[in-house]
Amino acid sequence: MTIPASGDSPRLSVIIPAYNEAARILPYLADIVAYTNRRGMSCEILVVDDGSVDGTSDVVERFRATAPHVRVIRHECNSGKGFAVRTGMLQARGERCLMADADGSIPIAELSRLDAAIDDGADLAIGSRFMAPQSDRPSPHAKWHRIVLGHVFNRAIQLLGLNGIPDTQCGFKLFRRAIAGELFGAGTANGFAFDLEILLLARHRGYRIAQVPIDWVDQPGSKVRI
Repeated sequence: MTIPASGDSPRLSVIIPAYNEAARILPYLADIVAYTNRRGMSCEILVVDDGSVDGTSDVVERFRATAPHVRVIRHECNSGKGFAVRTGMLQARGERCLMADADGSIPIAELSRLDAAIDDGADLAIGSRFMAPQSDRPSPHAKWHRIVLGHVFNRAIQLLGLNGIPDTQCGFKLFRRAIAGELFGAGTANGFAFDLEILLLARHRGYRIAQVPIDWVDQPGSKVRI
């Protein structure tokens, strides 16, 4: 991977909100580094530690010894996933900004699908777990109750003006940097509802939202319920 010089904008910023993820964040960080290395892609990784008490920041800081493009941003108290993602997005320098969950439930290789959608003209590209790449069914690795709950929830939020977007809560979303700055700068939701807020803002402002089928694995102990 190419590490951007001071003052240069990297090709990609990866924003990872993390709360008590010390036991499992390192494999995903290593995957991201390996993926961007193989492609010669300049990148920064921003881990936003949202008040963890398990040493998440310490684990990531040790990882930085071999990956200096990784940065830890620490919140003193737990303020919510939306707050953590917003912190990272507003500090990101990359031309494109990816939000990804710390549990690695969506392989970083799926980024290529979102990148292609941005290349084709989208302002933001969102992963959809309900549009499996090879079928119209969710990933076989998904737990049935997560699938059912997700479908019920997303049917309900169609009433809010997000009709046509069946998976609003997927934690794998890619933005053009200027769009990310505008949307997250206007956002106020600190909890899991921030996904809805950002998509509503994007739709109301006329931005092009691409939905992209992605593979995912329901990780044990995931904090994501939908």
